[in-house]
Order: sequence, then structure tokens, then C-alpha cells
Amino acid sequence: MYFAALLARTEDGWEASDTELDDVETLADLAELAREAATDDETVLVCIEQEGAWFGVVRVDGEDDPRVFVSDAAAAMRSSYGEILLSDELLGREPEDPAALDQLVDLDGTEEGEPEPGPDDEEEGGEAGDSEAAPLGPLGDASLLTDLGLEEKSLLSLTSEDALSEIADALGCTDVLEAVR
Repeated sequence: MYFAALLARTEDGWEASDTELDDVETLADLAELAREAATDDETVLVCIEQEGAWFGVVRVDGEDDPRVFVSDAAAAMRSSYGEILLSDELLGREPEDPAALDQLVDLDGTEEGEPEPGPDDEEEGGEAGDSEAAPLGPLGDASLLTDLGLEEKSLLSLTSEDALSEIADALGCTDVLEAVR
């Protein structure tokens, strides 16, 4: 079982709505869903928790690239919703599908992306099998909520069972999040 909510910052405070992720296949799709909930390019947070095993937060500020934090990348990799957050870029691996690179590049709103790197452009160490496994523990931008009142150290110390409630407390929107649970 999973829970997903959008928290959109407005001039009157935070507004929450639960959301279904069934039609979301990529991080770009998720960012677009968040942008649709925004007013005037304000911050939108997509909060996802999966069966108390992991949680993730995606921050979308206007047309900026989404910022992602996942509490346990290995656990999230076993979830179809977690796989949405664990982009090849976040995992530090080359995209398997060339179209995936275009989606990442096009998040900036340009019509044409930059040329795709070829296999000879940059060689990084490691074996091919290493890129398939997600690392144990947290992954992503742990400072994505710092300016909203939740320090990096606090985010990293949250457990999956109470993370979204603690995040909502720090943002001052516990009541609106609980209303959509």
C-alpha cells in the first residue's frame, strides 16, 4: 500500500491533495503533475510513502528541474512508485533507453535537448552489474526542504513510519496533510 500527496504552497499557506500515481511513468510526468497543482510557480512537494518501508519527496519549483530525496533507495527500487523517483541521473548511471535522457534534458522546457553522450564520451569505472542495484539507505538531495524549515540532518534521521507527519510538522501543514490521508 502506498500514500501519495501533493503539497502546494500558496500565498495563504499549504494546500494538500492526495494523488494517484497510476498514470505517472517517469519523473518528468511526476514533475508535470506537480506543476499543474502549483499557483504562480510556487513550490510543490510530492510526498510518497510505501508501506512504511521508504518515503520520497520530490520538490518542484516552477520550471526548475525536480529535486528528489528517497529515504531508502534499495527499498524504493523494489516499488513501481519508487522507480519513478530513482532516475538514472539520480542513480548515477547511463540511461538504458535513449528517450529517457531526452526526458531529463527536456525538463528545462527547451524544445531540443543537448546531444546524447556516446559510449566513447566518458568512461567511468565499475562493472556493468553495479549500475543495476540501488544503494542501501538515503539517496538524493537531503537539503531540498532546508529553506522550508527541515534541516538536512533532520530529514536524514526520519523513519519511514513517521516521515510525512514530521515533514508536515516542519512545514506547518500537519492538518492539511492529515485531512487527505
